[in-house]
Amino acid sequence: MMNENIGKPEPTEYLAYYGRYVSLVPDGDILTILRTQIEETTGLLNSVPESRGGFRYASDKWSIKEMVGHLIDTERIFAYRALRFARNDKTPLPGYEQDDYVSNASFDSYTLADLASEFKSVRQSTNYLFKHLEANAWMRTGQANGSEATVRALAHIIAGHELHHRGILSSKYLSALGASGG
Repeated sequence: MMNENIGKPEPTEYLAYYGRYVSLVPDGDILTILRTQIEETTGLLNSVPESRGGFRYASDKWSIKEMVGHLIDTERIFAYRALRFARNDKTPLPGYEQDDYVSNASFDSYTLADLASEFKSVRQSTNYLFKHLEANAWMRTGQANGSEATVRALAHIIAGHELHHRGILSSKYLSALGASGG
């Protein structure tokens, strides 16, 4: 394997805001962590009754389906950044407004099963990207949204972002559904 001993990124390798995601990622091989998350997350999503996919734990929050759509969109964006940086593309990339992406998608018209399947496909694609990187590509940097990041930081941000939202799904959405009789 080309990617042994990648290690966790240093705080200087990403914008401080993303530390909240990186800190959620356990120590260990990031490729294994990303691969393991597929079954954990799809299993959790598949446990939610389809009839509850439009549930919001507060009126100003995304529905479960919108949250999953956001997870998918964000992974695509961060994997694209990782691809560009790994290929040593120094063109600065713009940021994106997550709420605009969600409001301009129709995630609530999808089934949860389709969203879980799409998440799985996107993550498998992300895994292939990272699996085949040469060792020196992991420390390459690029600029997105006005700040620099390394490829290895982006891999950890992707994993941590998923963990963050899985935690919200469990603690906010599913706990509220359980309390209301789901």
